[in-house]
Amino acid sequence: MNKGCEVEYCNLELRFSRRHIHNLIKDLISEGYSLYWSEDESYLVLSVRTGRKLVKLRFQQLRTGHYKLAGDYVIRDAKLAEWLEKLIGSTRGHAIVKRVKDHHILVENILFGEVIRLVEVTGFKQRVIYQKGPVLSAQEMEDMYASNEGETRLLLLKMEVDDELEKLFKAMTEKDTIKIENSHKRLQTLSHQLLMMEA
Repeated sequence: MNKGCEVEYCNLELRFSRRHIHNLIKDLISEGYSLYWSEDESYLVLSVRTGRKLVKLRFQQLRTGHYKLAGDYVIRDAKLAEWLEKLIGSTRGHAIVKRVKDHHILVENILFGEVIRLVEVTGFKQRVIYQKGPVLSAQEMEDMYASNEGETRLLLLKMEVDDELEKLFKAMTEKDTIKIENSHKRLQTLSHQLLMMEA
């Protein structure tokens, strides 16, 4: 990715556990970014300094205790843009990514972490470089983004399993038999729910 490249993320939607956000903060600090965060009952805002610019990533707290990074962002820092794109893939997120470079715009439609359409725009001309499956209308694309309830529930269940495994590890380290037993029961329940959803 070029230094002069500007990347715009539209309709971004990624989901995280709190532990995942802590890991993201550690990753950004280890990459040399200066950052700070603030939190209230609705949002956790992570402010990342890139040169003279400040990028504010807004994580909405969900009723499940997990977080959703959503909205539109313009990023002019190549390393941060690359980091965010890896994140879209690893969380199986959704986004429309626009790369502006040398009077060309490349537009990627990403659904569940996978590029389903790539279009090059030059002036008034546009050319479809890649299209997965049949060509979809704008309404069909919108419906696909909106119909991810089952996939979202599955992702949240997997995050709950990760959290519960972390609790189990802590309980085993502390040799707390009551917490260990509770974690085993919770993991059995979650495992059953996962099997039901993936069947």
